Amino acid sequence: MSLRVVFMGTPEFSVPTLVEIIGQGHEVVAVYSQPPRPAGRGMAERKSPVHETAERFGIPVFTPKSLKGADEQEAFASLDADVAVVVAYGLILPQAILDAPREGCLNLHASLLPRWRGAAPIHRAIMAGDAETGVMVMRMEAGLDTGPVAMAEKLAIAPDITTGDLHDKLARLGADLMVRALAAASRGGLDAVPQAEEGVTYAAKIDKAEARIDWSKPAAEVHNHIRGLSPFPGSWCEMTFGDKVERVKVLRSTLAAGSGAPGTVLNDQLVIACGDGAVRLVEVQRAGGKPLGAVEFLRGAAIAPGAVLG
Repeated sequence: MSLRVVFMGTPEFSVPTLVEIIGQGHEVVAVYSQPPRPAGRGMAERKSPVHETAERFGIPVFTPKSLKGADEQEAFASLDADVAVVVAYGLILPQAILDAPREGCLNLHASLLPRWRGAAPIHRAIMAGDAETGVMVMRMEAGLDTGPVAMAEKLAIAPDITTGDLHDKLARLGADLMVRALAAASRGGLDAVPQAEEGVTYAAKIDKAEARIDWSKPAAEVHNHIRGLSPFPGSWCEMTFGDKVERVKVLRSTLAAGSGAPGTVLNDQLVIACGDGAVRLVEVQRAGGKPLGAVEFLRGAAIAPGAVLG
């Protein structure tokens, strides 16, 4: 049985779930997304990925700055939805919104709750060196990602995978999980169990101030920091080109053999000494340039063994 669905989401991560819900024949009566925002070099207002996708399917899109007002809450209730599906929407849902759909609001979250509640669960899982993550469908309540969990899928975190890579895998996995949850809900069989009280951690929003690489840390921590912040905001270090010092983003790395003073270039393969061990830089990007593999980067950059990176 198809459901009347209100979809609430904003970034690219949310798009596969919206498309899969439509593809499964559910009636998406409206989409809620964050308002268009200035972006790009010209800072022209740009609609969110979810907004653009919904318009391609001819679905009405609403972009309120808040859902706290009575008018917005009445408009939401008037949609007469069976269920609201929430995937990285970006606004807190007041109780009146949570209570409006007959089946409540289902949230897709990219972690194994209660670990990594909050805004940046994919980044934080990699930065912490977690070996496993996943996606969960939970019934929403007023707390931050505290609702009971209805369905879950686990996924191993490969040693060199970046946040960008894992984001794409979890987006696809989450889309499949959500449509399975909707199928169960349509049959009246979507049960949920409370989250564990132990093991709660919070995935704080990524601050650009975190992005600088600290070579004095152990190699494993440096590697996790690099891949956890790739591609955005991108971890960085300082490199000297002639008499000029530039920030260079490091987008991919891997653990490597070697030792030396932290930040020292150990060979012509961009192996860099850390506080304990070393990492090899696999992909880097100079300001204004495109991402380059280490070999291609070194063709145009004289970073000799013995140099020390800032």
